[in-house]
Order: sequence, then C-alpha cells, then structure tokens
Amino acid sequence: MEHDRLIETAQALLAGELNSDEFLAQLDQQRSASLAEAELDLDRHRRCGYPEVVFGQGKSLANLLELVERLLEEGSPVLVTRIAADSGVELAQRFPGSHYNELARTFRIDQLGDERLGSVAVVTAGTSDAPVAEEARETLLWMNADVTMVRDVGVAGPHRLPKHVDKLRAADAVIVVAGMEGALPSVVGGHVACPVFAVPTSVGYGASFGGVAALLGMLNSCASNVAVVNIDAGFKAAYLAGLVAQRVAKASAASKSSLHKPA
Repeated sequence: MEHDRLIETAQALLAGELNSDEFLAQLDQQRSASLAEAELDLDRHRRCGYPEVVFGQGKSLANLLELVERLLEEGSPVLVTRIAADSGVELAQRFPGSHYNELARTFRIDQLGDERLGSVAVVTAGTSDAPVAEEARETLLWMNADVTMVRDVGVAGPHRLPKHVDKLRAADAVIVVAGMEGALPSVVGGHVACPVFAVPTSVGYGASFGGVAALLGMLNSCASNVAVVNIDAGFKAAYLAGLVAQRVAKASAASKSSLHKPA
C-alpha cells in the first residue's frame, strides 16, 4: 500500500469509519503498486508465502527494471521468468549479487536468508529437457529449497535411474521433466513416497505434437503420486514442489521444537 493511502486507512479506523475487519480488508485490497506498465501485487508474500513472480516475456527492459527495483524496496526476493537474453544480461549488470541463468531464461535476487526450507529433486529424461529443468531449479533456489539434480535418466536407458533412487527418496518432493512419450514420471513415482510433479516438455519428433503426447501420457500415469503441470512449465512444478518442501520443513522444525520443550 502506498504511504498516503495507508495513513488515510488508519485514520478512518481511528475515526470509527471502519471496523477492524473492514480495515484488514482495505489493507488486502490496497497492498499494490501502480507502475507505468504493470500493477504489482505487494501483499502476495503475506497471503501466499512468496512474493509475486514477474513473467518477463514481452516486457520492456524499463518495465523490468521498475518491477525489480520496487520489489527490492519491499525487501522481497526477486524472480523473473522467461526473460529475453539482452534484458537478462542488462539486469545482471545493474544488480550486483543477482543470478541470471541464460539456459533457464531466469533472473533472480535472493533475499530470504540462508535457511533451507526442505529439499526437492529435479530429474530430467534427457539433456534436451535441461532448459525446463533449469527453470525449475532456479525457482526452487529462489524459494530457498535444497535442490538435487538428477540428469539424463530417461526410460531408453533404464539402468541409469536405480543408482539415484536413494537421492529421490530423501527428497520432500520430486520434479520429473520429460518429453517424447513422457514415461519417466510413472517410473519415478513407483520408487518414492512423496509427490511427483511431472513436467511434459515440447521435446520430440512430429507426433509428439509439441509436448501434447508427453502431457497426455503423464495425465494417464498409473502412479498414484504423480501430478502434471503444463507443457514446459518448470516454474509451476517448482513452485508447487517448493511449497510442499517448505511445509515439510516447518512441520519438522515445529516437531523438534516441541520435543525440546520442558514438561
């Protein structure tokens, strides 16, 4: 909420023009910033656990600069996805300590501290799936999760996955990124007792229909713990997995704290 509007709302509460519920509702509605080309949600961190993520595709460098600077003013970590290469390079130069990942097309600035909130494994079927997997990894790092990468273990080489199973079982959630026929999430799902978020990619030949074949294969998975996101949606899978990991970490911390309380 802008400073002047906050004062006006507080004065209305003191004058009896608003009750406490109305005051809180006003806060929810007004925690935003009207920028030149965007309306930035400044209350999302409180409501949803993490601040608004900027979808960079189609946004000008000037617009991105304004959004990043405003988020930093709020003390928020910054994540920009699907960013053009020239904008990513420019932002990295302007903000020391930031992270621009050209392969993932992401830009981030971490502000959440060093405490890791759970662990997530990211698995790729093939090296062509790397850009989507990197988008997932960058998102998880922005969310302060520990990330384990398991690369190139697709079903065409079934001997490659078993040696990584212990790593997958240690994770709070697993992301599986695969194109072609999209079979790998079902295989992984049969090895672990945690949610598996499947990401179909647009990798494949003509009959893969730009990832639709993998999407339909994953939606029809017989593994009960597999949930599917959209084609090439590494960010979405990572956000979901990060929320799971965060809740597991917080529940574990609360359990340890209760064990150490005096009787």
